[in-house]
Amino acid sequence: MPKNDNMLAILWMLNSGTKITAKQISEKLEINIRTVYRYIDALCASGVPIISDAGHNGGYSLLNTFITAPLLFDIEEKKALLQAAVFAKEAGYPLSEALDHATSKLKMYSNQEQESILSRHLAGFDVINRKGDPSIQPVLMELEQAVANDFSVEIDYRASHKEQPENRMIDPYGMVYWNNKWYTIAFCHLRNEIRSFRAERILQIKRTQIKFKRSEAFSAREFFMQNLLPDVVDKDGLIQLIITGRSEALDDVCLHWFMGHHLKERTSNQAIFLLEEKSLHTYVPYFLLSYGKSIQVIEPPSLKDKLVAVVSELMEYYQL
Repeated sequence: MPKNDNMLAILWMLNSGTKITAKQISEKLEINIRTVYRYIDALCASGVPIISDAGHNGGYSLLNTFITAPLLFDIEEKKALLQAAVFAKEAGYPLSEALDHATSKLKMYSNQEQESILSRHLAGFDVINRKGDPSIQPVLMELEQAVANDFSVEIDYRASHKEQPENRMIDPYGMVYWNNKWYTIAFCHLRNEIRSFRAERILQIKRTQIKFKRSEAFSAREFFMQNLLPDVVDKDGLIQLIITGRSEALDDVCLHWFMGHHLKERTSNQAIFLLEEKSLHTYVPYFLLSYGKSIQVIEPPSLKDKLVAVVSELMEYYQL
């Protein structure tokens, strides 16, 4: 480990609040004990108030009045960072190698008691997510660099409705992780507008030397959500959907990203939504059918007819 990392590790150990001996530091960092003494001297020379107690119960510790630097985390902060890293890795975080290195340092720069506490909290903490295609990791890393450094990228992008990819130049404004998928929000030079691009559909990506400038007020999250769930302008043309059923089933329907956006009222055994006619008769029937008899549509009659029609089509299909 480099000298600076070792010195920082010693500082972390001293910041634990308990005395630690040169031998313990030597064994934990796997360095010569004389090297430990040199690092301690270097830290003292830099202004770190290290107290050295001789004797049977001696060791090194920090002066109580020492001002904690922002990089010195307490046990709750370490726990939060390690558990957040679990979420990030399950989401396919592009800089997973650096994340592993950082979490290893957090564990390493902890005393024995802190290590035990962190291990207990991590042992019972899991995140289950659908694993993405590992081949998109290089794409995500390039996009992250492009967003941070404001340079355009050239991509081969295969849209959902096309068999062959298109070559495009885009200015990546941000990255969004939603519903187990990564997206980049970017200005498309081909379409001359801001669009969302699925990372898994980017077959090739090439960094360019072209720089771009985005508005400081632009939010990739807001743009993505507005396109996903646009505000309804003509509320007079909305149709009321009323469903009843088991409380657990209604809870699940109301928590759905699309249905929850259009929820108007919820009681213990009923939910009322306001939807556009197109969505009500195209997307909603197939979604509600998955709940079987646990819910029942009360209004509108047209949706009941649509549900019957969809079920009839499925019966005919499987009876062939």
